[in-house]
Amino acid sequence: MEVCIFTEPQQGASYDDQLAQASATERLGFDGWFRSDHFLRMGAGDPLPGPTDAWTTLAGLARDTNRIRLGTLVSSATFRHPSLLAIQVAQVDAMSRGRVELGLGTGWFAEEHEAYGIPFPAKRFGLFEEQLEIVTGLWSTPVGETFDFAGEHYRLEGAPALPKPVQSPVPLIIGGGGCARDIDVGERVGIGIDRGQSPLVVGVVRGDDGRQCHRGAQCRGVASDLLARTADAVECLGDHVL
Repeated sequence: MEVCIFTEPQQGASYDDQLAQASATERLGFDGWFRSDHFLRMGAGDPLPGPTDAWTTLAGLARDTNRIRLGTLVSSATFRHPSLLAIQVAQVDAMSRGRVELGLGTGWFAEEHEAYGIPFPAKRFGLFEEQLEIVTGLWSTPVGETFDFAGEHYRLEGAPALPKPVQSPVPLIIGGGGCARDIDVGERVGIGIDRGQSPLVVGVVRGDDGRQCHRGAQCRGVASDLLARTADAVECLGDHVL
């Protein structure tokens, strides 16, 4: 079993704030630090210091931490082009010496897309499905070969499929409601399903079977010392931990 910290920096957290959180996460014995991938604060409140980019942040934390796993819950298919995302994640995986996990989702926050002028199509699952195929396809293509893809949303011709991540494969998490289509895609590529976060979540508890529980008290078999560490984390890491 692994216990990880999840945070929402778009609510108001600088890189230094996130570094302090990740450092405390490592010091307190948690297994990973995950963050949302958003650029707009949700709800009323002080927007300062403004948003931080998820993968830029994770690149910094890859060098500023030593042990914990790092990743997104989840990156949106609507503003992460799969070819560029594959390169970014592979590079951060190398920078962290193989500690990255990639969460992928269809995107849901329409107001965020409107604010930044990012297209937000009504039907996004096809976009997400192609994104997943491209990212995993680029990583799995043998060195020295190129990757081609022809879909409804993306077309790649002779992509060099480099760089390769350190991990093979990189752990992937699907973000969604757990509908049949989510599960079908997940099963095809062997990845876990993140069914969404509650505002009350203080940590993500992941069992040996890859399933996730949100709130330790709802997870059977969670040791009391892990719950105590979660309480310590809430005290140490501040208001942005969910």
